[in-house]
Amino acid sequence: MIQVSRLSVTPVKGFAVWHPDDVALSETGVAEDRRFYLVDEDGLRFGALRHGLLVRFSARYDAATDELVVRLPDDSELAGTVEIGEAVTTDFYGRDVAGHVVRGPWAEAVSAGVGRTVRLVRADRPGDGVDRGNGGGVTLLSDASVAELSARSGEPVDARRFRMLIAMSGTEPHEEDTWIGGEVEIGDARVRVNGHVGRCAITTQSPVTGIRDFDSLRAIKDYRGQNPETREIDFGVFGHVTQPGRVRVGDAVRYIVSSEARRRPSYSK
Repeated sequence: MIQVSRLSVTPVKGFAVWHPDDVALSETGVAEDRRFYLVDEDGLRFGALRHGLLVRFSARYDAATDELVVRLPDDSELAGTVEIGEAVTTDFYGRDVAGHVVRGPWAEAVSAGVGRTVRLVRADRPGDGVDRGNGGGVTLLSDASVAELSARSGEPVDARRFRMLIAMSGTEPHEEDTWIGGEVEIGDARVRVNGHVGRCAITTQSPVTGIRDFDSLRAIKDYRGQNPETREIDFGVFGHVTQPGRVRVGDAVRYIVSSEARRRPSYSK
């Protein structure tokens, strides 16, 4: 039986992920996942790819009360109610995201921690801060795929480095690839799987320290090769929510063959 083994979210893009027991999936994914992001003094998006040490920060956000709590690397916390300031528009890989700068102590503390002046921004629309990839705000990766990478590379692999929303147990390695074009029922929700997740250098960084410690891209490419269509190095899949609902750790995951499904086997080099 395929089940949800872990959920991973973060309200601030680039910060360490944390693992709630359940999430509500809406049309945009988890509404407050990656709701906030950072920009530098030039207004460019500032994330973990440019500064891996961001993973030493973590955050919690309560949308009902608008309270944001940021835990700093020294384990101290800054908490307060979000107040928005000027409007900004930020480029997300060619996609404009509208947001507002957040007033308060958080940006100053993060700036001190990374050695660069940054501003904290809240996306105006839930879901806009999530990388869209092949479409949709849901990412899926099986524990078996991570175990296969570990076995192939001879290195212990922490699945958190891939920062995927839903981890699953009970599949074959890369079985999630075969779901592309079909749908999966996950708890009370339903997700159409649109395509592979092409990985970037963030996955080479430790999810704890942010320091590059494992050449994940080479390790994946060595046994998976590159996607013959996109030439990217794929690991996991993207999808969008077709039926909103709650998803809990332990919920069943069931693949549904649809008339439009384009079943694809795992490719190899």
